[in-house]
Amino acid sequence: MNEQPSSPDGEQAGPAPAQRSVLRRHALIDGIAIVFLALLAAVYYAANALLLVFACILFAILLYELSVLLCRRFGLNRKLGLGIVVAVLLLIIGLGGWAMSPRIAEQANQLAKEVPASLERLQQMVGQHPLLRRIADELPQPKRLMQYLGQMVPNAGLFFGGVLGAVANVAIILFVGIYFAVSPRSYIDGFLKLVPPAKRARVQQVLHEIGRTLGRWLLGTFCAMLIAGIATTIGLGLLGVPLALILGIIAGLLDFIPYVGPIMAGVPAVLIALSVDPQLALYTVLLFLGIQMVHGYVLQPLIDSHTVRIAPGLIIVMQLVFGTIFGFAGIALATPLTATLMVLIKMLYVEDILGDRSQEQDGAPPSG
Repeated sequence: MNEQPSSPDGEQAGPAPAQRSVLRRHALIDGIAIVFLALLAAVYYAANALLLVFACILFAILLYELSVLLCRRFGLNRKLGLGIVVAVLLLIIGLGGWAMSPRIAEQANQLAKEVPASLERLQQMVGQHPLLRRIADELPQPKRLMQYLGQMVPNAGLFFGGVLGAVANVAIILFVGIYFAVSPRSYIDGFLKLVPPAKRARVQQVLHEIGRTLGRWLLGTFCAMLIAGIATTIGLGLLGVPLALILGIIAGLLDFIPYVGPIMAGVPAVLIALSVDPQLALYTVLLFLGIQMVHGYVLQPLIDSHTVRIAPGLIIVMQLVFGTIFGFAGIALATPLTATLMVLIKMLYVEDILGDRSQEQDGAPPSG
């Protein structure tokens, strides 16, 4: 048998340097695996809180980009520009809510009554056709469907549940987003202190690119939502569809969610129109198709040309993935989360690990 070399005083010496190196390598791998599993567990148990933080960051980036645009236009100090942006937004929300809240509340209550009635009429119409009667029998009853939707919306995700929880989520996003936008440098510097000094410059580049991408995407999406809401309200009003204002607001808000949002906004509008006249429902469908064609062929290419070009199939897949993990809030934030992941993959994997630093990458807009 091989014996360990002994020291001059007769005691056995420790492991050889090569063995110590192997032991250290195994200990390092085990440590990395433990940290990785701990991070996965933290993400799993704190998923809603992390999603809420991401929503706060998105709102902060939107405020920051709006303040930068204002400062470039009028040569103001950035914090002064941010104060003006916040004041204008609060003024619009306050005055708009004060002036339109009675009408919105009235139409919202009426919408909650009209949608179940429209569903019942639709089932009766479908039940008159023998081929569709079997499908109609398998569909849930309107009251049960409305109960399901009512349970889904208050528990849409983020952090707090229930109706009051939804208000709390909005309040947190507003206030924390404003704090982030006031002094983003301090939060970025605090994060960079957790990174090894040799990698801080590259991580700062990655953070800057993520902020630039999300900022331009948010500005474009905000304009698209505004256009979709106004166009839907005016179009439904001209067609004579009841509750045009609340339906237009819903369409504008849900336009934040690509592909899925317009469908969700169109369903109640078509049901309300169907309760008036089937021909009016057809015109309503054509209206939503027209608005989405303008969005898909005009607005979305403009947004993609300044941000990350994401394939429609990938967006839908990521909506399914994030929706499974985070619920409805995951579906709503799937696009900015996917854009963030694409920037990380492009810069940290494609460029740094694979060494491919070409000017044009798949999923990235060409320069110039």
